[in-house]
Amino acid sequence: MSNAPSTPPAAALEALFASRIVILDGAMGSMIQTFGLKEADFRGGRFQDHAHDLQGNNDLLSLTRPDIIEQIHADYFAAGADLVETNTFSSTSIAQADYHLESIVTDLNLAAVACARRAARRAEAATPGRRCFVAGAVGPLNRTLSLSPDVNRPDYRAVTWDQVIAAYTEQIRALLDGGVDTLLIETIFDTLNSKAALFAAENVFAERGTRVPLMISVTITDASGRTLSGQTIAAFYHSISHARPFSVGINCALGGAAMRPYVEELSQIANCYVSCYPNAGLPNAFGGYDETPADMAGVLGEFAANGWLNLVGGCCGSTPAHIAAIAAAVRSLPQRKIPAPVTAMRLSGLEPLLVA
Repeated sequence: MSNAPSTPPAAALEALFASRIVILDGAMGSMIQTFGLKEADFRGGRFQDHAHDLQGNNDLLSLTRPDIIEQIHADYFAAGADLVETNTFSSTSIAQADYHLESIVTDLNLAAVACARRAARRAEAATPGRRCFVAGAVGPLNRTLSLSPDVNRPDYRAVTWDQVIAAYTEQIRALLDGGVDTLLIETIFDTLNSKAALFAAENVFAERGTRVPLMISVTITDASGRTLSGQTIAAFYHSISHARPFSVGINCALGGAAMRPYVEELSQIANCYVSCYPNAGLPNAFGGYDETPADMAGVLGEFAANGWLNLVGGCCGSTPAHIAAIAAAVRSLPQRKIPAPVTAMRLSGLEPLLVA
């Protein structure tokens, strides 16, 4: 099947996954830190008089320093990434409320897609016949539907279901308007938040009469093997499988070695493609990440050799050098084969339940 530019993005993405292990980009935040940006960089001209401090609002740089965001994407494409994520991890009204910038959410998402799309076009032009893809990154929010932020009020929630739906709907509409090839709902620590994002996506697809592939990635927070809201990896998969995900996987929180049993389990039960993009190890005492490109490539290369992966990349602390090493490690290895679906009723709470 041809991956020529005339091929529709969804079909070209499916053809790529069917042909080999696909390469995702690495971290955005740690790359931004290498530029030593100051408050003025985040303010640019548009936000010079904004009353709230803006340094640290990395998503804002798609508007105020698009040159930096585009270059980071370009560096990942040059390292071998097939797919980059937009700089929109916190580009929702709920997350931007911390900076009093709820009103610019649509602009943030459109600008971020434009940065990634320009980098993709540059990479495609540099290698005729190459196809480069852009995933609209949909983050987990800084509010949770499942847990109370007040230990004395376990019934309290800082946000409502309807508010989360509205925030995700606004972001997803803008990402699709910008022209993303797929949506990546990622770094999920609360399954209910992710279900709100999936509900919002399906509503937007329905109102437009078209859809893009949905990619989903969860975070296992520690050695318990559970999400922050308490689910095992199998229970989580059962909870979101109704959304017909294009891929499901694990990212963030842990280094690759610590993800091993969870990636293996997911690879055995998921009736879709499986992804893994870990941190470059656990944070050290200074907040940095110590795993070298060779370290990450060795672990993820083993996962690929075991037949567990369809999509691989890096999360916190990873760089273009990490992605280049990972790409080289999996280049000659076959992609995971999707198992035949199990005919059973699959339920989940904190644990999975299969009723054959």
